Amino acid sequence: MVLDQSARPRRSGLELPPRLPFETWQRIGRQISLISDCSRWWLGDWLIYGERHYPNRYRMAIEATSLDYQTLKNYAWIARRIPRSRRRDQLSLQHHAEVAALPPSDQEHWLQQAAELGWTRRELRKRLREIRNGDDSKKPDEATVRIDVIAERQLRWQEAAEAMELSLAEWIVVILDQAAGQVGGAVGSNDEEA
Repeated sequence: MVLDQSARPRRSGLELPPRLPFETWQRIGRQISLISDCSRWWLGDWLIYGERHYPNRYRMAIEATSLDYQTLKNYAWIARRIPRSRRRDQLSLQHHAEVAALPPSDQEHWLQQAAELGWTRRELRKRLREIRNGDDSKKPDEATVRIDVIAERQLRWQEAAEAMELSLAEWIVVILDQAAGQVGGAVGSNDEEA
C-alpha cells in the first residue's frame, strides 16, 4: 500500500503540493484511512505471531510501537477472534471489533450483512443492540454477572474458549456449569453417606 505520488509522508506530517486537485486530495485521504485501519490488523497479527514465538511480546511491542498495552491487547484480541479468512476487506477493524465476542457463525452472519448492505460501524452496532435488547425482553429470567480478572488470566481463558470454538462468555458458562455439577454431585454423595 502506497500513497498517491503527490503526497510525501514524513514521520511527523504529510507534505502536499500547493495546487492539489480535489479528487487527488480525496483519494489521498481514503488511502491514509485504509493504511491506518490496515496497520491495526497488522499489529494484531504481529502480536499473535510474537505470542507464539517470543516471550515478553507486549513489553517489547509497547517499546517498539509506543502504543499502550490496552490498545495492543485489543488489536491482538480482535485479530485472534476473527481469523483472516473471516475478515472483510471492505469493513474496518472497528466493524470487526463489534462482532468479535460473538460465536464464529454469528460473526460471519453480521460481517456479511454489514459488507453487503454497506453498514457503518455505528449501524452495525445499532443492529446488534436491537437484537440483544429484543432477546433480553424475551428472557426476563436471565442475569448478568461481571467479574474482574487480570489480563493474563483473561487471555488464557480466551484461548481456551477459542480452542473449544466458543465465545468467552459461552466458555465461562460451560466451565461454571461443569464445576457446579461436580460440586452438586459431591454434595449429593456426601448427603447420601450421612
